Amino acid sequence: MSMFHSVAPDRHGITTNDYVPPVRPVKGLFEQASAYDKTCAMFYGWEPLRDISRPGSLTWSEFVECYSEEHSDGVLTDRAILRIEKSRPDLVFLYMVETDDKGGHDNGWMTPAYLSYVYDAIENVRRVYERFGGQYTMIVTADHGGHGRGHGSDCPEDMTIPLFILGGGAENGKQLRDASILDVAPTAASLLGIPPVREWEGKNLLK
Repeated sequence: MSMFHSVAPDRHGITTNDYVPPVRPVKGLFEQASAYDKTCAMFYGWEPLRDISRPGSLTWSEFVECYSEEHSDGVLTDRAILRIEKSRPDLVFLYMVETDDKGGHDNGWMTPAYLSYVYDAIENVRRVYERFGGQYTMIVTADHGGHGRGHGSDCPEDMTIPLFILGGGAENGKQLRDASILDVAPTAASLLGIPPVREWEGKNLLK
């Protein structure tokens, strides 16, 4: 919710995996893109993520439950690639969950099994980049880190995440300082050529 709505949990009110309609709703990235006639697609492996988009804001959406496929992240990546090739959506969100569920929670963060799932996720990113890197800007990030077999604390292992921008005028090798998860939506909006929502609190990382 924070990534797509560019406000912190104390503003959007979602602090658990159960969705509760915000008292003062903030328009998210999908809604803003749709309002400016951009087509949006979402491919995800964790079912509660359906709530980060509002009805009518997605043109395409596919869900593959993490434990229903041996390599659900690869399946989702295959489907995303097919949709991009066929329809060229303006905004594509590909969410891979195996590093979290099968890697971190089942085996423990930073274990060999966890790192194997991380490797697979990076390989999926590589496949998308090699196919569409010249046509799309890619923002590669995560929603949280972890330690042991869990997450949710304010320790650095949980709170520090990777964030890479490939293309879109991003300076090669430049380190993003003071970057926040709140900056993802404003940066993506800028890349789409649309204005940010007035209530968003993050900044455009490409400025």
